Order: sequence, then structure tokens, then C-alpha cells
Amino acid sequence: MTGSVQSFSPEQIEQLTPTEVAALAARLEADDYRSPFEGLQDWHLLRAIAFQRPELVDDYIHLLDLEAFDEA
Repeated sequence: MTGSVQSFSPEQIEQLTPTEVAALAARLEADDYRSPFEGLQDWHLLRAIAFQRPELVDDYIHLLDLEAFDEA
């Protein structure tokens, strides 16, 4: 799906296994994509997983650069 946007349904995310999430994280760590869009697609998938099934991304949260912001 090069150059296109793919969305992932909650059902698809619910069916992901820890092994599949680990493979996704490994691809992001390696950052060896044919195009920046492929990497961005994986990043968006990992982000969606983080919101729906945060227990699967505990070890990979650093890949998302999500930080709590102190608005004080």
C-alpha cells in the first residue's frame, strides 16, 4: 500500500498478538523502509495499538515519543 493511507479497525487491533507487535516494533527500530510512508504507517499502527491495547506496547512506548505534558 505504498503512498496510501490504511486504517485499522478495532477488531484488527484486538486480534494482534504480542509477537506481531514485537515484529512491528522491530521494523520501527530498524527504520529500514523503502519509503517514509511505510514507516509512518507502522508508527500509526503502533500508536493505535497503544490507545486500544496499551499492555502490548509497554516495551515499545519509546518509539512513539509520547510524553506527558505539564500544563502548569
